[in-house]
Amino acid sequence: MEFVTGTIDERSIGLKELFNNNNQGNNVFIEGAVHSIRNMGEITFIILRKRDGLVQTVLEENKLNSQSDKVREGDYIRVKGTVRDEERAPHGKEICIESYEHITRITESLPIAIDKWKLNTSLETKLNHRAIALRNIRERAKFRIQEAIGRGFREYLQKEGFTEIHTPKVGAKSAEGGANMFKLTYFHRPAVLQQSPQLYKQMMVGVFDRVFEVGPVFRAEKHNTRRHLNEYTSMDFEMGYIQSFMDICQMETGFLQYTMELLANEYADELRILKLELPKVDKIPYVRFDEAKKLVSEKYGKTIKNPFDLEPEEEELIGKYFKEEYDSDFVFVTHYPSKKRPFYALDDPSDDRYTLSFDLLYKGLEITTGGQRIHEYDMLLEKIEKKGMTEEGLEDYLDVFKYGMPPHGGLGIGLERLTMQLLGEDNVREACLFPRDLSRLTP
Repeated sequence: MEFVTGTIDERSIGLKELFNNNNQGNNVFIEGAVHSIRNMGEITFIILRKRDGLVQTVLEENKLNSQSDKVREGDYIRVKGTVRDEERAPHGKEICIESYEHITRITESLPIAIDKWKLNTSLETKLNHRAIALRNIRERAKFRIQEAIGRGFREYLQKEGFTEIHTPKVGAKSAEGGANMFKLTYFHRPAVLQQSPQLYKQMMVGVFDRVFEVGPVFRAEKHNTRRHLNEYTSMDFEMGYIQSFMDICQMETGFLQYTMELLANEYADELRILKLELPKVDKIPYVRFDEAKKLVSEKYGKTIKNPFDLEPEEEELIGKYFKEEYDSDFVFVTHYPSKKRPFYALDDPSDDRYTLSFDLLYKGLEITTGGQRIHEYDMLLEKIEKKGMTEEGLEDYLDVFKYGMPPHGGLGIGLERLTMQLLGEDNVREACLFPRDLSRLTP
């Protein structure tokens, strides 16, 4: 009887092992995709792409198997050869090919030149050929950076005693309400795609005290801007027994500190490829909503048009102000008006025109919304009535509060927006693997 043991034998050497000095002059075996080819006459340089980077191989003319076995960009091949030093090669080493064989052959030429350092094509073309465009080293590196952000979020919160949960994305009613909901029929009953896991994660505070989730959310917003997606990844957490909403801000700051350290220590190659400089997050300033509007109005001559929300231009100016005055790329804007916050937001006891809530701006763009929630049943009912809402569809959520809930709060972070700002991109679609917007449902 044979058994599966859970161990995979690496048939092909990885780059970490390849570049080990112990392999100098040794025969090695490596598999990869042909990223680029440079024919120099008697020798040909074949650059292979693997999960952990590029490796240069050298094929001498007399080692070519046959013209019918010619290697093309996009092919996948298996190579046997000898490791030797070459300072001009990636990582300072190359493989002199002794023999090779095809694993997979392309049937058509690649639609875009992925071997270029920077793809000289439009965003639309990149998105139309997304899975191919992402084979470019710089494009791929962007999503390694995004991986680090999600990893940092999970690792930091688990370290802080949070439990990861997974909530439904189809429901009878949404937490946020409004017109920007995707409506569907669920076995002859009306339903919506969730705009947020808000109601569920609040309910789970009564179970686990501290919870988090990383998952998709849906907003049927009919605009086509550089900062909006109709489906994006939200990194949410909710925590109980808080003293104030500033506990939430402190937790997010800790996450950012942990993640920047993770990037510096374990994603140095990607930072180098993308030439990224990590922002300082040792401390982040905070300012009240009304004070922030006043500051940018006075310094930049901006007329306050909307007293209840921040316009994109105002967010940019607030970011500019705190960069100039405090050398900070981040700023917490607190105490948003009650009129623009959802029913579960806790009003400021000293002035119920404002809520104990906040947004985090990064380089002048909102990447986080959070705050303290109402945790008393009667107060929730009052707020629902004040908002002109009904309890229909909220019965299960409200029932939880009948049986007691601790003071709690939380936030949602837009993963793609945070990635976009960290990368210095102009469009959030650059930071989304397969964007969904007004016109795009494929690939």
